Amino acid sequence: MKIEINKNVLEHMVINAQNFLDKKDESSITSHVLLTSKDGNFTIKASDYEIGISMQTTNYNPIVDGMASANGKKLLDSIKPLDDEDVTIEVDGEQLLLKQGKRKITFSMFNTEEYPEFPTTDSKSKFEINPIDFLKSIKKISSAIDINNPKYELNGALIDLKDSKVNFVGTDTKRLAIVQLDKDIEEELSLIIPKKAINEIQKLFFDEMKIYYDENILIIESETFNFFTKLINGKYPDYQRIIPKETKYELTLNREKIISEIKVIYPSSPEMKITLNNDSIIFESLSEDSLKARTEISYICNLPESIYINVNSRYILDFLSNIDSSEFTLGYNDSSMPFTISSDNFKTIIMPIIR
Repeated sequence: MKIEINKNVLEHMVINAQNFLDKKDESSITSHVLLTSKDGNFTIKASDYEIGISMQTTNYNPIVDGMASANGKKLLDSIKPLDDEDVTIEVDGEQLLLKQGKRKITFSMFNTEEYPEFPTTDSKSKFEINPIDFLKSIKKISSAIDINNPKYELNGALIDLKDSKVNFVGTDTKRLAIVQLDKDIEEELSLIIPKKAINEIQKLFFDEMKIYYDENILIIESETFNFFTKLINGKYPDYQRIIPKETKYELTLNREKIISEIKVIYPSSPEMKITLNNDSIIFESLSEDSLKARTEISYICNLPESIYINVNSRYILDFLSNIDSSEFTLGYNDSSMPFTISSDNFKTIIMPIIR
């Protein structure tokens, strides 16, 4: 293989490959990217078997088609200092050469035939959904997804199709976030997508994508990227049991005012007590340290009695950062019971701190 390609184009592709590499074991082929020039397309692939990305461009000069591999991290480190001009990538025996002017960097290669195979969309079902709706929904719930839960199925986002709805669900057992979209469905479906995959999907895709799946794999394709992830096998908890069926109080609150006052308290403690009175809201830190904070705003809540919640305010901020409306709804039953915050089709159920 021998090609010429602009340094910036190459660098951008190799940067996108980084989170798909095995960086702990340089002896593993999954620490390498796979480079392919064929039929006017230059492709870079990266995979750790669990997740993978394939990127392609026609914006290069193919001289000799072929395949090569190189350690992905070392390749990126070598590209970054180069000038913003074309570079040459060339296979020389069992080595890969990266050249620019009088600069030449040599990389060892692995046998490209041993590189992990990427799954194809053959025989897989297509998930019909508006790409923007899909991306907005996973973004809203992503902060609530656990990452180190011993119940492995909780380390991912649930996409659940039933009852003419598609539900996007994430939980870390302290809160549960759910986005619900109306959708005509032919059959019920449940997929659990790992959080790492959720994070990468948000970085790679924007407004154009096709989604395919089977019981083990999810594939997303666009004009530039082909992405896959293994799905989490397991039974997701019955999240609908967590959602309160009714609430004693429903309050409409101003998004910006609540964010502003929470941020006053947050530096002293993310755990705080929020007291809602008839005509005011009080915010107080729950920190056991000497640093204390308190603030109060005038706000007509129209409550017959004062109510309060002890809460990790990070959960509220995560919710409020993902809504567009200037107002949201707080649903409350008792200080010891889960409460809800909701806006349009997005809802988060939060466990209070019990003291």
